[in-house]
Amino acid sequence: MSDTLRLHYAPDNASLIVRMALEEMNLPYQTALVDRAANAQRSAAYLALNPNGLIPVLETPHGALFETGAILLWLADTHRAMAPAPDESSRGAFLTWLFFASNTLHADLRALFYPAAYVGPSTSAQHALTETLQARLRRHLRHLDDLAGTGPRWLSAADPSVLCYYLACLMRWMALYPQHGDRRWFRLSDTPHLQRLLRDIEPRPAVRAAQVAEGLGETPFTAPRYATPPEGSAT
Repeated sequence: MSDTLRLHYAPDNASLIVRMALEEMNLPYQTALVDRAANAQRSAAYLALNPNGLIPVLETPHGALFETGAILLWLADTHRAMAPAPDESSRGAFLTWLFFASNTLHADLRALFYPAAYVGPSTSAQHALTETLQARLRRHLRHLDDLAGTGPRWLSAADPSVLCYYLACLMRWMALYPQHGDRRWFRLSDTPHLQRLLRDIEPRPAVRAAQVAEGLGETPFTAPRYATPPEGSAT
């Protein structure tokens, strides 16, 4: 158990979302690189923190946390920042969409990136799954864009919630990955309200800090490029 916050990360992985939340909250934290090139996420030491072998892990004074959505909600509630408080009327709607991002949007995106892990080696089965997921993801994004158009405070760049950074990173990856696959299904301009959100959070200090730490480039959300991190690899 750590007395300080320690983020186990790989560049441009889901840990990026947590890093930006930590930066936005101005919380002191340490980082520990998980070397994906060496499959360090499958090492005994890392599996002792997260038995699923996924990134990120956040070590806290209360133990190690994993699952991106859980880490974000713990940070928000523990530090009373970047989310409606439990007694606020908007709390339920915020939780609904945070869990939608975590359990539905992120889960579908992971299956899109790794179809063989879900349907095996058959290329026809992978192609069918990919087409289904692309249609689902476009539908998810339309729902989120409609939501952003209604202007909830917790989906605003003026006072970003953890959900704002979650969505920004997921949409970044939609534009970039799979590296050798067909990404024409995704166009940021199809979701103008979300496009504005991503444009408006790019200049924030939290994003700038992550850009330097993980080599994200000047426009990591609105015109992303592959990361060129000072250490480690995104894949």
